[in-house]
Amino acid sequence: MFYLSQLYKKDGQFWYDNHIDREIIDNEQGNMMKILFGIQGTGNGHISRCRTLAKALDEAGAQVDYIFSGRDAKDYFGMDAFGNYKIYEGMSFATKNGKINLRKTIQRIRGFRLIKDVRDLNLSQYDTIISDFEPVSAWAAHHQGRESLGISNQAVCQYFKPKEYGFVANTIMKFYAPVTKPVGLHWFHFGHALVPPMIDPLVCQQENGKIIVYLPFESLEDIINLLIPFSHDYEFECFHPQIKQETINNNVHLKPLSRDEFTNAVSCCSGIITNTGFALISEALVLGKKILTKPVSGQFEQIYNADCLAKLDLATVMDFLDQKTVQTWLTKPSPSPVIYPDVATQLANWIVSNQQESLSSLSNRLWQQTVFPANVQQRIKALGYAI
Repeated sequence: MFYLSQLYKKDGQFWYDNHIDREIIDNEQGNMMKILFGIQGTGNGHISRCRTLAKALDEAGAQVDYIFSGRDAKDYFGMDAFGNYKIYEGMSFATKNGKINLRKTIQRIRGFRLIKDVRDLNLSQYDTIISDFEPVSAWAAHHQGRESLGISNQAVCQYFKPKEYGFVANTIMKFYAPVTKPVGLHWFHFGHALVPPMIDPLVCQQENGKIIVYLPFESLEDIINLLIPFSHDYEFECFHPQIKQETINNNVHLKPLSRDEFTNAVSCCSGIITNTGFALISEALVLGKKILTKPVSGQFEQIYNADCLAKLDLATVMDFLDQKTVQTWLTKPSPSPVIYPDVATQLANWIVSNQQESLSSLSNRLWQQTVFPANVQQRIKALGYAI
């Protein structure tokens, strides 16, 4: 249950406080499982999939407190599903022109602030700690000797270590948000105990011929220059964090971020051009949308995501903003959709039941309920895996 909340700042942190005594809530909630869920706020994809799991946890009867880090408080939107939540500074990667800027990333880290936040986060009241690649919750669990679930696409890096990663990447993935039990989300299991994506029920509407462009880590100027040569024959809708007011530039519609408008645009579009994050591409696969994706250079999980999409023939990948690749991709037909089960509900029930079923058993059940298009099935068989 949630109450009217108020935002305020204390000790350099933003909170949402419902002013209701914890003892009152405890009495009303009885023996419900209490969960602390830490969510990485730098990408909307993290928030999107956790919003889906939040609804499922609520329906499963869990009492969940949410914390977010990696983004300014003013930049969060569409947060109703998380009730009263707390915001930490955490850590985030700095990007410039579609590349990770290591120097600026290091400059952003406020080590003493992070250490204080980790030490001050008391986990004693919680039965379960979950982290979606969120460092404050993960390190607090580590510091207090608590087991923790790491539910994220990044958790697949516990299993896969591509040659592109190198020492620095492997070190970051190991120590950024350490957990004791990784639950990796992915488009295919590749022989490991991974689970399919968590996606809200989506309705695919009749395609309207528009191409949705969501490249938040690229320069807006570079994006416009990429699209203008095709703007006489195609209509593009570009959503970008730098856009504050809707405008039109040579038939390229520039729109500010809006969860509802973006979701509606994706449901009826004829294709999506995006960076290689996990959530939006998962939604596009379920809707049967053709995908052109460009991984952020130096962002290790995006590089691996792109490699997996190419291997499974699920998307077209470009290493840079390439007009020739765009021209070829635009002529491609829409693919058949991937059918994933209701992962969020089954995962929430698994969490609330204290994970009595093994992760490998849960994984097997979920993949048995997944249906891939014929071309993807051929790729899976060619890679040596059973459908």
